[in-house]
Amino acid sequence: MVKRSTAALLILSALALAGCSQQAPSAAAPQGAAARPSHVMQVRVPAGTTREQIEATYGAPAVMFDAAEGYAVLALSAAQASPSGLRALSLTETPESNLGAFSASAVATVQGRSMWIKGDFNLWTAEGRSMWIKGQYDLIPENNLNFQIIRLEQAQTLAPKLGQGIKVAVIDTGVDVEHPAFAGSLAPAGEWRDFYAGDTNPDEEGVLGEGGYGHGTGVAGVVLQVAPKATILPLRVLGPDGSGDVLHVAQAIDWAAAKGAQVINLSLGSDERSAVVQDAIKRATERGALVVASAGNENRPAISYPAHDMVSGGVGERSLSVGSVNTAGLKSSFSNYSSNLELVALGENVYTPGPDGLLVSWTGTSVATPMAAGGLALALSQTPRVPLKDLTRKMAEKAYDVYSNGMNAPYKDKLGKKGLLNLEAFLKDVL
Repeated sequence: MVKRSTAALLILSALALAGCSQQAPSAAAPQGAAARPSHVMQVRVPAGTTREQIEATYGAPAVMFDAAEGYAVLALSAAQASPSGLRALSLTETPESNLGAFSASAVATVQGRSMWIKGDFNLWTAEGRSMWIKGQYDLIPENNLNFQIIRLEQAQTLAPKLGQGIKVAVIDTGVDVEHPAFAGSLAPAGEWRDFYAGDTNPDEEGVLGEGGYGHGTGVAGVVLQVAPKATILPLRVLGPDGSGDVLHVAQAIDWAAAKGAQVINLSLGSDERSAVVQDAIKRATERGALVVASAGNENRPAISYPAHDMVSGGVGERSLSVGSVNTAGLKSSFSNYSSNLELVALGENVYTPGPDGLLVSWTGTSVATPMAAGGLALALSQTPRVPLKDLTRKMAEKAYDVYSNGMNAPYKDKLGKKGLLNLEAFLKDVL
C-alpha cells in the first residue's frame, strides 16, 4: 500500500467534521481492494451446518460464518438483493446496503512543526515518562486544559499501570504504523488487518487534508495520551475518503474480539442501523470486550448507529455512546444529542499525532470517544473491583453534571444522564 501525503511543514484545514458523519461519501474502492458486495444479509445457521452447505442453499457466498455462533453473513449483488433475486434465493429477510454505509470525516488543523521527531512521545510510551509537571500536561501542552477538565493526571495516579496489558482496537481509517508516537505501542504485526484493501497493512492511505486521511492515527493517539501503556490494535475499514462498508466494520469487530481486544473504539457511524454490525458488537461484548462509539456530528436530536443502540442493559451492556462538549461544558455545536446518549467528552481542538510526524488538532465526536476508551483501558489495567459489565455504566454515572444552573437547558438529559467524562471520579468508584 502506497502512502501519499504532503510535506511535513504544510499548514492546512480540512473541510468536514470528525467522526461519525452519516453523509456517506463515494464508495469507490482503490485498485486491489477486497471484493465489496452491494448488499449483505445475516442468516441463521443450524447446528452442524457447513459454510459450503449454506452457500449451496442460498446461492450466495458466506463472507462471514460461524457455526458455533449460529450465523452466516451472505454477500449479495444488487440483482440478488432485488425482490425477484431474493425470491430466487429463497430469502425472506430484507438485505442491508453495504457500500459506504459508515463514515468518519474530520476537521483537522495541521501545525507547521513536528514535535515527534524530538522523540518525546516515543520516550514516553517506551519508558513510561511522566507527562505531568506541577499539574501541567507536558507532552502536548495544547491539551493541558482538556486533560485537566477530565482529571487525567489524577486518573493516571490512581491507575499507575497506565493501561499496560490492555489491547485497544482502533477500527478506523488505519494508523500510521511507522509514526514514532506508536513505537512499542502496537499489537504484533501478525494481528494487523486492512479489511478495506484486503491485506495485512492497516497503514493510513490518502492525501493530507482530503477525506479521512489521518483520522485513525489521531484517534489512536488520543487513546495513548490517556492510557500511554495500552496496546493499539490497528484495523482499517475506511477508505481514503472516510467511507467504509458494513461488512468490513463487522469483520473488524469480530477480528478484534478474536485477538483479545479488551476495548474497541468505533469513531465512525451510520444513519441506518446495521443488524450485521450490531450483532458483531454483541458477540464482542459477550466475549468480554468493552465497545465505545461516537454519537455523530450533524447537530441532530438523534445519535448515529451503532452508538444509538449502546444504552445500558440488553444489547447495550458493556458498550458506551459518546458525544462532545467544549471546555466550558457546553454542547459542541456539531454534536448529535439524544436521550440515548450516555456520556460526553471533550471533542474540540484536541491535539494528537498525524501522519508524517505532524501534530494535528481534531474536532468532532471522534476525538471525544477515544478519551473514554483510554479511560476504560486505565481501569482494566488495575483489575477493577466491580464486574466488567458495570464499567461503562459506572463511567457514565460518575460524569460531571453538565445541566447545573440551567447549563445546556435545550439539551436536558440528552447529553447523558450526568454528562462530562470525569476519569478521577470513575476510577475512584471502580478501583
